[in-house]
Amino acid sequence: MIQKLNWDEVPTEEVTPSMHRKIISGEKIMFAKMKFKDGFRVPLHNHENEQITRVISGTIRFWFGEDKEQVMDLNAGDIIVIPPNLPHEALMIGDVEEIDTWAPPRQDWLDGTDNYLREG
Repeated sequence: MIQKLNWDEVPTEEVTPSMHRKIISGEKIMFAKMKFKDGFRVPLHNHENEQITRVISGTIRFWFGEDKEQVMDLNAGDIIVIPPNLPHEALMIGDVEEIDTWAPPRQDWLDGTDNYLREG
């Protein structure tokens, strides 16, 4: 079935006071539009999902690898493709708005078991 959606009509979830997101998911792909407050940190984690991140505003500093050996800053307009199972961590520098895409959809985000974000 074809769905027509508008981000303004998608409910906003407050994951923490510093992280808000809107999720749109199909059968094989998922989008999340997120807003973060300055200083929010996504702890080191990995997942089976391929991830594409597009920064709309602000800066995200990523660390990649088990030992966080690769560091990369993404600014407004930058896009990164993160392969499945690659450990990564992120720090928001300034208030950040971004859109993540995953394939397949992140089941932990859909069912609320993404405790690594909620407990940080």
